[in-house]
Amino acid sequence: MPALADLIEAGRRIEHQIPWPRAVVAPKTWNLAVEQLASGRWSLLGLWGEPDKVHMALLDEALDVGVISLDCRGGRYPSVGQHHAPALRLERAAADLFGLAPQGLPDTRRWLDHGQWGVSHPLAAQSGGPAAAASYRFLAAEGESLHQIAVGPVHAGIIEPGHFRFTAGGETVVRLEERLGYVHKGIEGLMAGAPIERAAKLAGRTSGDSTAAYSLVFARAVEAALGIEVPARAIWLRALMAELERLANHLGDIGAICNDAAFAIMHAHCGVLRERVLRAADAAFGHRLMRDRILPGGTANDLDEAGTGAIRSLVAEIRQRFPHLVELYDNTASLQDRTVATGRLKVELARQYAAGGYVGRASGRDFDARRTPGYAPYDELAFDVPVLQEGDVNARVWIRVREVEQSLSLVEQILGRLPGGPIRVDIAADNVADGPREAMALVEGFRGDIMVWLRIGGDGTIERCHMRDPSWFQWPLLEAAIEGNIVADFPICNKSFNCSYSGHDL
Repeated sequence: MPALADLIEAGRRIEHQIPWPRAVVAPKTWNLAVEQLASGRWSLLGLWGEPDKVHMALLDEALDVGVISLDCRGGRYPSVGQHHAPALRLERAAADLFGLAPQGLPDTRRWLDHGQWGVSHPLAAQSGGPAAAASYRFLAAEGESLHQIAVGPVHAGIIEPGHFRFTAGGETVVRLEERLGYVHKGIEGLMAGAPIERAAKLAGRTSGDSTAAYSLVFARAVEAALGIEVPARAIWLRALMAELERLANHLGDIGAICNDAAFAIMHAHCGVLRERVLRAADAAFGHRLMRDRILPGGTANDLDEAGTGAIRSLVAEIRQRFPHLVELYDNTASLQDRTVATGRLKVELARQYAAGGYVGRASGRDFDARRTPGYAPYDELAFDVPVLQEGDVNARVWIRVREVEQSLSLVEQILGRLPGGPIRVDIAADNVADGPREAMALVEGFRGDIMVWLRIGGDGTIERCHMRDPSWFQWPLLEAAIEGNIVADFPICNKSFNCSYSGHDL
């Protein structure tokens, strides 16, 4: 059984790929990697393209990470998705963005391009010509008395656009199919040729609820590529921001899930605690969402005594109030009736799709990028990664509950051990003067692991940057989790996944 390192060693290794290696491999080696994915021995972390290449980030059984690349002659390459379903949407997106045509791709419909870009589509020949590629046909389901329900893409309230097509027999969902791509913003295109500082701002705006996480993963990738050593105080301040962001989002999600089960009092109380977190973040770092506070080279803001006091008061308040809310959730029979055994995601599917965050951990996948592969300062902090096997809405709530508790502990540890010293180093011109440099980084956001791969040119601008949100591997699983449930339970299932539209569509 090959190891990922062996495949990379067999290829043409790319210099400056730090901390994980990349190699351009032969088609035979590429196909061998696909076999490992199809067998379930390896996990797909990402798949993305360039006009003449396709790349895969992989995680093997030894938890080693690496990137393999394949030269695409004539824009063609062997489809990964025909053997490993988690690659399907990624390949469709790469076809839209870079004109790559995966040979043998089972689903040749456009993904980000909704037929409005005015360009010939690389999958048109496989799908029956340009007209077939431009039209979008939802998958059919056969059976007596089935009907379809179309929801979206415009929804009530302020949530982002996405189309959900239900096929149901009575009230029971037989199939759900999603169509996304409505908030494609061209972030990766905007990054190409941008200075690092400009690209960092774009990264932090990829998904509005994960500004700290995206800023952190982008910064870590830049620093790895350029060999920049970040001051210790900045590393710990970044972790503090990341845990505050995790707290805010988990508290908001717990309340929102309960609200979709018509238990508004939990929503109100969790909303108050989330607001407390945002105000503490504002007091400590000058921005409620901590946007543009994490930068390549360090942080934009230091933490003073007033900010420390605000965060300590926040932790004390949550520790006092949150256990009562957990008890209320656990002891409300009508609420448990809506969440227990609803929207169950099988352990096997979570593993196949390498599902991160609360989605994966509620279905038995014990993975957290803070621990594996790991990054500072979490290697010096004590925390548990909660894992459950049930895979239902209730399990996803409990994972969030336990992660709130862990984040509170992490915040206290960070405040108690925060080192002194500077908070930022400059990105010197001589760091980028010796030609293109590449790197990849993984960071644990509140939804799961976020990946960034980038290449920095000799002039110090971004040549190519790819960002992979955990939602790429979670949206398809929502389709599986809702099957067999009633239509009325979709909102609570959807909220328990809380996938990002913006982070997915880029």
